[in-house]
Amino acid sequence: MQHFINVLLNGITQGIVIAAFALALVLIFRSTRIVNFAQGSQAMFTTYIALTLMNRDFPYWAAFAGALVAGFIIGAVLERVVIRPLEGGMELNIVIATLGLYVAIQALAAILFGSDYQSFSSPVGLSGFQVGDLNLALTPTSIFVLCTVGVVVVGLTLLFQKTQLGLTMRAAAFDGEVSRILGVRVSHLLTFGWALAGLVGSVAGILVASGSFIYPSYMESLIAFGFIAAVIGGLDSPIGAVVGGLILGTVNSLVSGYLAPGLVTIGAFVVLIAVLLLKPGGLFSSTQARRV
Repeated sequence: MQHFINVLLNGITQGIVIAAFALALVLIFRSTRIVNFAQGSQAMFTTYIALTLMNRDFPYWAAFAGALVAGFIIGAVLERVVIRPLEGGMELNIVIATLGLYVAIQALAAILFGSDYQSFSSPVGLSGFQVGDLNLALTPTSIFVLCTVGVVVVGLTLLFQKTQLGLTMRAAAFDGEVSRILGVRVSHLLTFGWALAGLVGSVAGILVASGSFIYPSYMESLIAFGFIAAVIGGLDSPIGAVVGGLILGTVNSLVSGYLAPGLVTIGAFVVLIAVLLLKPGGLFSSTQARRV
């Protein structure tokens, strides 16, 4: 029983971390209709910025804020400098550009920060809770991750559903030409969408790193699982990203705990294929026309 409970708790923790990264992918797709394959590299780079600040005696929360600001700025700069000149051309050009950014940012991080494993501290404890005779695989860091992702989900949901800015971003992404005719500054909104996605990605990068080690490619497995979770939930649904992450994290933990760790990737793709066969657009996708 203890093993089963710990497997489920571990799955929830993994799932919420996957969901954090999937949220960044959903955010940029929902606001720009672009899938950013460089999102993981951006998150990794800003995590190194946070680590650099902490190594210079900045408090954890100041370093956290610095990483978020860096993620926001990097996202905006990349959209203006790299993505903007490619707009209006073949969609494949932007896909290739984001893949190139993924490789370039990872190489730059290795040059600037080195390729060695570096410890990244957590603001709270790493020891599991003891309930009676049960030693639970739930730590203060896990609760910190859960709460942080919860705040992000609520914030994004309110932004896109309850604010004029969020509704305008959705309109601009859905039909840019009509939005321009109506006087919407679509280019500004696209830049803001990339910047906001960069900020959310930075949150994911730090949550993954907290209490662990980082190196230039430490986000690679999360990138794959984050994409799968986003597709499972529906690429335009923040709630779907969370549900997809939790499903994927739980499945991964069950496969690893009861079968073999080497089968985790296969299990993830089986879940993805099963969901797409039942609902090709994702669990929370809609076939109806969207009104924004």
